Amino acid sequence: MVDKRRLLHSCAALAASACLPAWAQSGGWPTRPLKLLVGFPPNSSPDTAARIVAEPLARLLGQSVGVENKAGASGNIAANAVAKARDDHTFGALINGNLTIARLLDAAVPFDPETDFAPVGLIGTAPLVLAAMAQAQGNRPEELLLWARNLGTDSRYGTPGNGTVGHLGMELLKMRTSIRAQHQGFAGNPQVIEAMLANQIQLALLPPGLALPHIRQGRLKAIGITAPERSPLTGDMPTLREADVRGADLEIWTALAAPASQSPAAIARLNGALQTVLRTPEVSEALLKAGWQARGGTPEALARRIRSDTTTLGGVILMRGIKAA
Repeated sequence: MVDKRRLLHSCAALAASACLPAWAQSGGWPTRPLKLLVGFPPNSSPDTAARIVAEPLARLLGQSVGVENKAGASGNIAANAVAKARDDHTFGALINGNLTIARLLDAAVPFDPETDFAPVGLIGTAPLVLAAMAQAQGNRPEELLLWARNLGTDSRYGTPGNGTVGHLGMELLKMRTSIRAQHQGFAGNPQVIEAMLANQIQLALLPPGLALPHIRQGRLKAIGITAPERSPLTGDMPTLREADVRGADLEIWTALAAPASQSPAAIARLNGALQTVLRTPEVSEALLKAGWQARGGTPEALARRIRSDTTTLGGVILMRGIKAA
């Protein structure tokens, strides 16, 4: 039998091969180079994910895909540029915050996540790690959660600021676990970790790539991850569900999105190319090294995820009265 994974790799590796899908060989969209906007600086996690998929997408689509960084406002500058684009050849690698709760956090955001984008497909997801200071009492998730609850309002959790995924995620966890730690903002997650190592704060929700080195060295303790199942990004680390924490699943993700004005045919073509790219071992392995689990899926699946995250995090924002810094 034919090894499908090897065949897919061969297709992606040959720029004009006859084994390309028929839609890639036919005329029509795209008719000129594509622009892929990223809302964060070069070498950031979303930028790395975008660059991993850009070149193989270009080979499949028959046009170059140029990654352009428009950093600022938590990715909303790039998101606004995507929403306003009318050239049919601009799309974005956007994070969940841009595509869900941006306007709920800040009414001045100049785009509407619900109406201004056409979802294309997920690139990758990652859980967050609920981490505790090394002096936390206990080792199993249930013991560490009990310790965190017993700290009461005298404890602190750190985030990169108001409205960030770490902030919203911790407030969601507080609603689900009776933890009462108070919020303390920092310039970024590296500063959050420094504060935990200095015993200035007790808890934080952190990206796996930042948390794991300190956990492995015994400088922090892992309580669990905010995902419905264990992740290859965190090995055998348990989920918070395994400690009977329900309703607190929260993954960070990055996805391709186009302006709402983009034609359905172009969306279907771009999604098809993305699925092929994400199934190649080279791409999925590169994403994993960069801190993302390759996901893919249909535009409709991404739209459902957008609605679900908006509902969950929107509820946290409204109940806690959270605004962007």
